[in-house]
Amino acid sequence: MSTVVTVIGGGLAGSEAAWQLAERGHRVLLYEMRPVQSTGAHVSSSLAELVCSNSLGSKLPDRATGLLQSEMRALGSLLMRCAEATAVPAGGALAVDRERFAEQVTQTLSSHPNIQIRREEVTRLRLDEACIVATGPLTSPALADEIGRLTGEEYLYFYDAISPIVRASSIDMSSAFSANRYGRGEQNGADYINCPLERDEYYAFVRALQTAEIIELRDFEREDPNFFEGCVPVEQLAKRGDDTLAFGPMRPVGLTNPHTGRRPFAVVQLRQDDLAGSLYNIVGFQTNIRWGQQRDILRMLPGLQSAEFIRMGQMHRNTYLNAPALLCATMRFRAQPRLYFAGQLTGIEGYVGNIATGLMAALNLSRQLRGLDAWTPPRETMLGALCHYVTHADARRFQPMKANLGILPPLATRIKNKAQRRSAYAERANAAIEMSLATLDDDISKSSRA
Repeated sequence: MSTVVTVIGGGLAGSEAAWQLAERGHRVLLYEMRPVQSTGAHVSSSLAELVCSNSLGSKLPDRATGLLQSEMRALGSLLMRCAEATAVPAGGALAVDRERFAEQVTQTLSSHPNIQIRREEVTRLRLDEACIVATGPLTSPALADEIGRLTGEEYLYFYDAISPIVRASSIDMSSAFSANRYGRGEQNGADYINCPLERDEYYAFVRALQTAEIIELRDFEREDPNFFEGCVPVEQLAKRGDDTLAFGPMRPVGLTNPHTGRRPFAVVQLRQDDLAGSLYNIVGFQTNIRWGQQRDILRMLPGLQSAEFIRMGQMHRNTYLNAPALLCATMRFRAQPRLYFAGQLTGIEGYVGNIATGLMAALNLSRQLRGLDAWTPPRETMLGALCHYVTHADARRFQPMKANLGILPPLATRIKNKAQRRSAYAERANAAIEMSLATLDDDISKSSRA
């Protein structure tokens, strides 16, 4: 009789984990509390719903996220296949139609004969059963308390914020323009809509952000905010200095305004959010400004004077484990042999990183149940580097980590040229993952790696 495994959480990590376990012959009980219990950030009951951006990061093979995507494809990731099947134009990034992506994942898991989806909240962990906890940064308070009692560690936390979404037809293209930085990507290098600002427009916009009124935090969020650096709200960036945005999400490099023939002083980019091209999200503009004032400030941007906003930005609390003190690099909880964690709870940030931890947890739990040795990817791979980082960092000062080339082991030979250095990292990682996967031929079928 096949082993029954419980997966708690139907987000990116939990969905990937459930499918990987089911494909290996295990019967899976996948618990997702939505729509019975909402998170306040999700808007649907679909599995693998993307709450923040619709981008899975750069797909260029010598970039950190592109390298991780390649490794996930090699490992037979379901969600990477769904992402590629629902991709929308986004230059050098892999972005998806978020609704179609979630629908495809939900349909695939719902129709799998080894997966049973239960729409209910889990508040207690049964430690006598094989289990993967992948409830994400918005873990329900009851389950968070249960995990806190189990770990004996005080939770760490950071605050995350999501970007506004605009109806494309409401953007004034006589002021805005379509282009990619340096002309990269598809559609003749015009995947993004750009709102260009001249010097005076930029500083007026920054002053409005600096003085904007933010939404009051809820009772459980009133401690001093600890923002994850990759998702700092735009108003917080503006308060760091008048020029911070011009050198951050509003940097104008690689763009020429066709209306003036010059590079703008600053620019705000919008990225396609659905396959139909009817919705665009404002790139890098997570915010917690009050909604009415948020609309007024964003309408200061050239091209958005009459913008229709489908979703306003908002901020929410994200929770994660002190992974270096609690987890093995295989994603197993050290104190309980058949309990694994996956997703943002592990301290790995980014959509592809979340998917990767779900795959890692499922692969290793399955191997454990079948009497096989655990598998840890080489540190020369992006997956191996991420798993090593979050489980070996200083537990006293642990912060979430996204895929980046800086956490890879140094190259044997120092390479000064940045492009050549990236290529060398990528070549080494690709060779390492292929060699390591040769030891997993019993687990990674040729069809799943195609």
